[in-house]
Amino acid sequence: MEHKPKRFGPGAKNARVVEKAKDFKGTTKKLVKDYLSQYKLKLIIVFIFAIGSTIFAIVGPKILGNATTEIFNGLISKISGGSGIDFGKIGGILITLLILYVISTFFSLIQGFTMTHVAQKLTYRLRTDLVKKINKLPMSYFDKKTNGEVLSIITNDIDTLSQNLNQSVTQIITSICTIIGIAIMMISISVPMTLISILILPISGIIVGLIAKKSQKYFKKQQDYLGHVNGQVEEVYGGHLIVKAFNGEEKAIKEFTKANEELYHSAWKSQFLSGVMHPIMNFIGNVGYVAVAILGGYYAAQGIITVGNIQSFIQYNKQFTQPIGQIAQISSMIQSMIASAERVFEFLEEPEERETNKGNIDENNIKGNIEFKNVEFKYDNSDRTIINNFSAEIKQGQKIAIVGPTGAGKTTIVKLLMRFYDVNKGEIIIDGHNIKDFTRGDLRKQFGMVLQDTWLFGGTIKDNIKYGKPDATQAEVIEAAKAANVHHFIKTLPNSYDMVINEESTNISAGQKQLLTIARVILTDPKILILDEATSSIDTRTELQIQSAMDNLMKGRTSFIIAHRLSTIKNADLILVMNNGDIVEKGTHEELLSKKGFYAELYNSQFTEEEAG
Repeated sequence: MEHKPKRFGPGAKNARVVEKAKDFKGTTKKLVKDYLSQYKLKLIIVFIFAIGSTIFAIVGPKILGNATTEIFNGLISKISGGSGIDFGKIGGILITLLILYVISTFFSLIQGFTMTHVAQKLTYRLRTDLVKKINKLPMSYFDKKTNGEVLSIITNDIDTLSQNLNQSVTQIITSICTIIGIAIMMISISVPMTLISILILPISGIIVGLIAKKSQKYFKKQQDYLGHVNGQVEEVYGGHLIVKAFNGEEKAIKEFTKANEELYHSAWKSQFLSGVMHPIMNFIGNVGYVAVAILGGYYAAQGIITVGNIQSFIQYNKQFTQPIGQIAQISSMIQSMIASAERVFEFLEEPEERETNKGNIDENNIKGNIEFKNVEFKYDNSDRTIINNFSAEIKQGQKIAIVGPTGAGKTTIVKLLMRFYDVNKGEIIIDGHNIKDFTRGDLRKQFGMVLQDTWLFGGTIKDNIKYGKPDATQAEVIEAAKAANVHHFIKTLPNSYDMVINEESTNISAGQKQLLTIARVILTDPKILILDEATSSIDTRTELQIQSAMDNLMKGRTSFIIAHRLSTIKNADLILVMNNGDIVEKGTHEELLSKKGFYAELYNSQFTEEEAG
């Protein structure tokens, strides 16, 4: 099976691939204007305290140099028969230095705390916006995007934006201030020595650029193959029973080994090149350090500068290249941050479902009369018309079965009825009201749905049944469970209705899950029911229980039953037979069999298959 690499999962954030935004300038402007501008005061505080912290830290080596000069002069004085070292003056210098470093640390803590607060507030707001947005997007959006892509935006992109924003803003201020401040301090000590130090910068920059360019492609490959490896492990683990049943272990191991080998080679090269950068930068820095030491020694011998100033300059020289590397790292972080922000903004700017309600509809008067009038529909990403000129009239309380081969348009009818999609032509009427006259929320309150693929969340059985009616009482929950023929089963469980269903719902059977979903629908007391292949994957004995529960559910309600097993819909009031988006036949079971048409052919073919089985 071909597996599409995922961009999320364990280790994805450590791949360190610099991903560039398509519109860097526009996204940055939007991030600053629409989000960061709300935190102007806090960002000003960050800016001021970052500068203050850097200035106090930069002044330190110069003051420490004064202490060194005092010690040197004191030793010379002692040798010459003078008073020797003035420890009181040195003590005063060191106390001043300590105070400066304490102030610098305090400023750094303030700006770090404030910037973290801004980043987390921004993250909180973005996550809130994303959750609100995801519930307003049309179903057509999720036809274009995979679950992994959406999850990656909500998890990885938000985390990348938060972490990089927190680090990059303070680091870039600190790095720029450090470079400027150190340059000023170095010039104040010696211009020629400063020029030697500055000459090292372009050499360092060229080497860093060459290594970064070379390692970039390997980091990209590393992320790609990390996605392959993670995806394959997830896929094989999820289907490990099938893998074992078909003796697929050897094939899975071969595929994993191949992807793992590629990951190993790309990761080794990328990590090696990344690791080489530091020692090379150190070597170049040490060359500059030696040149400065030689020239400084000459100047000290000539009496041009003091010994303390040489020590201060050497410290500044060693610190001078650090902000350069930090700025290179920050530029990568900013690129990744803006790329993540761009994907988040693209998601937030997706067109939402348009509400067309006109209001003034009394929902209590909805009985369940439905009419399809010349309905036509095709999906946005398809040229093929799924529903062609579909018309049907259903009276309240009727059981309507929709049958036909796969791809005939059965489930699409239901999606149109609940406005997961809007019709291209024609209209759907409920009790005299076009469904577009309802809000989607109000419309869907009229429906209850039981699907083939049951969905239960990690929580108690009671909470799962109450999902559609959170304010339901315990008595109402029990009554719904009894009507769904699941109360007795629940009472046999540990903690009864308070038993926790695990995230994958593997601690109860498929039939029990289906009965719980039926109880959930019974509790909401909808006017219209949709049963989509609700018993197709259930054993015969459980099917009888579910069928009995569904009979209780359908009493007095308009019901749409989509079924492949035609034996389950013999008692339907009306059967709509669909093929290629059209209703080719309609009538009761007996009427359709007597016509000996498409329905009779479908029914007899299933009957023959069952007999043969």
